[in-house]
Amino acid sequence: MEHETAVTDEVDPFADVPESVRPPASPPKWPWIVAGILIAIGIAIAVAWPITVPYYTLSPGPVYDTSDFVTVEGGVPSDDGELFFLTVSLKEANVFEYAAGQIDSSVDIRPRENIRPLGVSPEELRRESLAAMAQSKNDAIFVALTQLGYDVTLTGTGALVIETVPDSAADGVLFPNDVIVEMDGQVVAFRSDIISQLSGLSVGDVVDLLVERPAGEDATDELGETEIRLTLGSHVDDPNRPMIGVLLDNNEPIVEFPVDVSIDSQNIGGPSAGMMFTLQIMDQLTEDEITKGYRIAGTGTISKDGSVGAIGGVRQKVYGAIDAGARAVLVPAANYDDAVDAAGDDIEVVRVETIEDALAFLETL
Repeated sequence: MEHETAVTDEVDPFADVPESVRPPASPPKWPWIVAGILIAIGIAIAVAWPITVPYYTLSPGPVYDTSDFVTVEGGVPSDDGELFFLTVSLKEANVFEYAAGQIDSSVDIRPRENIRPLGVSPEELRRESLAAMAQSKNDAIFVALTQLGYDVTLTGTGALVIETVPDSAADGVLFPNDVIVEMDGQVVAFRSDIISQLSGLSVGDVVDLLVERPAGEDATDELGETEIRLTLGSHVDDPNRPMIGVLLDNNEPIVEFPVDVSIDSQNIGGPSAGMMFTLQIMDQLTEDEITKGYRIAGTGTISKDGSVGAIGGVRQKVYGAIDAGARAVLVPAANYDDAVDAAGDDIEVVRVETIEDALAFLETL
């Protein structure tokens, strides 16, 4: 006997009801679920964004035309060529910036203590950075005018202690407002003299400092001078480099420039624009354009003897020069290999040890 299977169709209870009076259909739930997830993610990001991690990110910063910063009495800025100085954007990272920096080849990540040692406030670090810029500007004016044959006076009166790094050789021995005037019998006129002398020493070496200390603060004679002996420790950024453990400013220098030169560095810190400021001053006081109409970018410290010193963040600065469309980028000899690696085939990298090297390259254009 054959069995029949009955098939029952689902009956719409509103089949005979006009659509205009039917109850509305239930809206789909998935848009609400997605919206809830997005709101939750947004709240999580808003809560986590201010939370920093113990790292700094170094990324390409703005590129500036030095003629916008340098004003020379009687000087004439170039009509065509440009001299750019390069910067690095330094930022205490949050978790998202840290993660992004891991996959962005233009960003370097450094432990916080390598940039700002423990116990040093952001304000103290900022003051030292601005002090380095102030000295860089004076040195740039001195070198430029000296190169052009002017009689120039720039005399330093010592390196002023801003603060000491906790647990360093200087901790508890040197104090804010101390002025270091000699190191191992050599005169310290500027903060850069300390840096220069340390470059020839090693961790564990002993140094003798002559310090001028405000009256009443542990001075050994009526002049407020005291002798201090220290054993150099390891630098926070490189264990193979020696460090006293101080943040330094320049004590008020004696400045006599025969030409009125003003460099408005705005709120930019650090010494690495020194070489390019020097070239801009010379360009404004020279009849011919030293750039030959090209866009030239560069970075490097400048010393009174005309030597060009190493800087940080050279890879990021090279990327900035490329984005600015520069014909070439001038870099210190100590940074040359890293700069070439970053440049690839996108820009010519010029190795510079002295301001004369930079001028010699510009002559070839």
